[in-house]
Amino acid sequence: MDLLSRAAAIADDVLFPAGPAPEHFDLLAREGFYGAAGVLDLPGLAAVLRALAGGCLTTAFVWLQHHSAVRAVADDPVLRERWYGPLTRGERRAGIALAGLRPGVAPLRVRAVPAGFALDGRVPWVTGWGFVDVLYVGALADDGTVHFLLVDTDGLPVTPLDLLAVPASNTVEVVFDGVRVPAERLTGTVSYVDWAREEATGSALNGFLALGVADRCGRLMGAETFDREVESVAADLLSADGPGVPAARAAASELALRAAAALMVHAGSRAALADSVASRLAREAMFLLVFASRPLIRAALLTRLAGNATRAT
Repeated sequence: MDLLSRAAAIADDVLFPAGPAPEHFDLLAREGFYGAAGVLDLPGLAAVLRALAGGCLTTAFVWLQHHSAVRAVADDPVLRERWYGPLTRGERRAGIALAGLRPGVAPLRVRAVPAGFALDGRVPWVTGWGFVDVLYVGALADDGTVHFLLVDTDGLPVTPLDLLAVPASNTVEVVFDGVRVPAERLTGTVSYVDWAREEATGSALNGFLALGVADRCGRLMGAETFDREVESVAADLLSADGPGVPAARAAASELALRAAAALMVHAGSRAALADSVASRLAREAMFLLVFASRPLIRAALLTRLAGNATRAT
């Protein structure tokens, strides 16, 4: 059975019935999913992500972020020898700490010290705390370059964040106060200007989290109401170049929101209960309106939502 077939089976038989559970990450490791980025192309990885998100958004949300570290070490012979095997087998599990570089926050800073680097500052959004043991960290140096480093999580002080949805994702703010990182943990550097240009449009892959939620809503209604639209948006996400990504991401988020709203209506008054499946998916759809967003994505999404409101009146 290939990874996509296994993902669909695990989503239906384990993830969706149980809801978020820490042991799900052990299951994905045993089934080979932590190495997915090393063996699948973008359409394949997107399809697996969509299937898992339709089972448990929390699990898919945390699992997806592991693959930034996998990609970071894959092409460097020295890093690959030490890190690639443990990461792809799920023996080491990674999160990302890149939000300390984005506009609106004081940047996480990196400076050279003997035998390596030191990190100072805060990263406001780090997911999977307690499930990951290493972070793929981006930090800004005084010369305007971004350094990417693999940093162990042990001993880092954190503040838990109370999220609207996916609370079991254990999302936190992390403080770095002179944290030392050995030189061999550096995976690469890039100018901040180039990094910001790439980041401005956001990731098309993240849109498949929303499509997984939309899929599950449609299936629970027992209808093919959203099937054609889901496939159309999936194709748009896969074919989008940088400038086209925000519109495709906005379409995916809006679709998840409409599908979740339709499920709430379909389920009736029980959907108002906090522990109902419909309300869980509605909260997840609302969360995905802003997850991994960028100004261009927000503008495109607001245009879609305001346009719908205008047509309704």
